[in-house]
Amino acid sequence: MNQGIFKDLKIVEFAAIAAGPLIGKFCADHGATVVHVESYARPDGFRANYPPFKDNEPGYDRSGSFGICNNNKLDVTINLKAPGGIDLAKRLASWADVVTENFTPGTMAKLGLGYEDLKATKPDIIMLSTCNQGQDGPHARHPGFGSHLSSLCGFTSVTGYKDRDPVILYGPYVDHIGVGYGVVALVGALIHKHKTGAGQLIDLAQYECGVQFMMPALLDYTVNNRVMERDGNRHGYAAPHNVYPCAGEDSWCAISVFNDQQWERLCSTMEKPGLISDSRFKTILKRKQNEEELDVIVAEWSSEHPAEYLFKALQENGVMAGIVQGIDELFEDPQLVRRGIWAPVDHKVVGKHHAEGPPFAFSKTPFKIDKAFPCIGEDNERVFKEFLGMSDEEYQKMETDGTIG
Repeated sequence: MNQGIFKDLKIVEFAAIAAGPLIGKFCADHGATVVHVESYARPDGFRANYPPFKDNEPGYDRSGSFGICNNNKLDVTINLKAPGGIDLAKRLASWADVVTENFTPGTMAKLGLGYEDLKATKPDIIMLSTCNQGQDGPHARHPGFGSHLSSLCGFTSVTGYKDRDPVILYGPYVDHIGVGYGVVALVGALIHKHKTGAGQLIDLAQYECGVQFMMPALLDYTVNNRVMERDGNRHGYAAPHNVYPCAGEDSWCAISVFNDQQWERLCSTMEKPGLISDSRFKTILKRKQNEEELDVIVAEWSSEHPAEYLFKALQENGVMAGIVQGIDELFEDPQLVRRGIWAPVDHKVVGKHHAEGPPFAFSKTPFKIDKAFPCIGEDNERVFKEFLGMSDEEYQKMETDGTIG
């Protein structure tokens, strides 16, 4: 493992899917020892039923979704329903500095693994619970997924076109917002522990994290009593602002113009200087009033050129633009390549592929990705014998009893 900023941090992860594991991943990428806990009876949901899978063949050790969230980690299997399972989980938690979980609220406490239970054996433990709507409140125990939270937060109501149905955001979008808040909250708890020696419980509600990203719309309603509605790719005070067709099949470029200076630069790039003084488009208000006509003009021009050409020409002239990239193009993006976001790793089952680096970098303690995601239970012996001091006989008995497995 690397010697990153979290090199002495030990984390045990009773978490699955994206929200909890990605917090652990960012720590592992910066040197933390992170042990992911699951079981064959209850594997991580990404392993079991969330594509893509290697060669489109489902399998616990073939999941790309699990892989992208769990590189640099260790993996153990503890059957919490087997004899001794809870005690083994407590032993592992006592080894750790931090325990993370994203079960339904109250589940860890019912199992005897709640914060008060863990604190009884390790008073300075930090526990981070990250679930849909927090640990308490009238809706805390509602089942749900990231896509449901996206709707609760209001994203779905403002995504799509005016004359069509709402469009759900792909994937667990709010989970990923919650991850950023989770890492920051954990760092805050670690600083507090460093200063005082005391641990604490972090109750992170992903719903409340997602609502933060709706603040402009919420403020507009509070101040102006105006409800934000679906408006396609358009923007309240920018025009043109859309995704425009380019030469080639399914090729597009996003273009945004927020002021008159940018509008003049766009007209110059389009080699249509007459549009600058055109009364229909002379000011931002006029451009908004004649936006449909404006979109037709820009689209006619953009469709004559490759997206790569438009992107470079517009950017060089100070106009905000971006290519609509496909997944394959992301792996060739020179900016992402330069930043080292894609790290080559080799997995026992999946083979050679790329893990994803964190979106932030420390100058003195850079991140390092040197291990692909673990196969299920592949680190049982190392963790239980080396970290917990379990004897060969005890380990073999727990395997036979089904506690480890």
